[in-house]
Amino acid sequence: MKLKAEGVRKIWDRYKYAALVALIGAGLLLWPSGGSGPGGLSIGQREPEPPDLQAQLEDILSAVSGVGQVRVLLTVESDGERQLAQDTELEYSGPTSSPEDYSRRSETVLVKGGSGAETVTVRQTYPTYRGALVVCQGGDRAEVRLAVTEAVAALTGLTTDRVTVAKWQ
Repeated sequence: MKLKAEGVRKIWDRYKYAALVALIGAGLLLWPSGGSGPGGLSIGQREPEPPDLQAQLEDILSAVSGVGQVRVLLTVESDGERQLAQDTELEYSGPTSSPEDYSRRSETVLVKGGSGAETVTVRQTYPTYRGALVVCQGGDRAEVRLAVTEAVAALTGLTTDRVTVAKWQ
C-alpha cells in the first residue's frame, strides 16, 4: 500500500502543473458567457441608441458649482452612421475569369429577438459635433465659463475654441 501511495505521489509531483492548467482551462470553458456574440452583445440584442447628449450635458452642467440653470445647443457636422450586416449573393454566368453576366442580391440580416426580428449592427459611428453654445446663469463669471467649456470639450470632443458660454438673461 505504501508503494502505491509513493507511486501516486511521484505521478502527482510530475504532472501537477499540467493538471492545474487542465482544471483552469475546463473552468474557463464552463464559465458562463451570457450568449455573447462579437463585441460583447448577445445575439439579437439591440445596440444601445446614442444618448441625447444635449439633455445629458444640461443635467450634468447644472450640477457644477455656480452654473445654475443651463441650456445647451450642439451643432452637428455629421449625424453618425449605422452599418447593418448584409447577406450578399453574387450569381454569374460564363467562366469565372471573365463572366458574361452577373447579378448581385443583398438582404439585411435579421435575428430573432425577444420582441421579434431585429437587425444586426456591424459598425456604428456617433455624431461629430461642429460647435456648442451653453447659456447658463453663471455665464458671466470666468471660473464658471472655464469649467463649462472644459466639460463640454471633454464630453463632445470639441476643441475649446468651438465652445461658447453665455450668461442667461
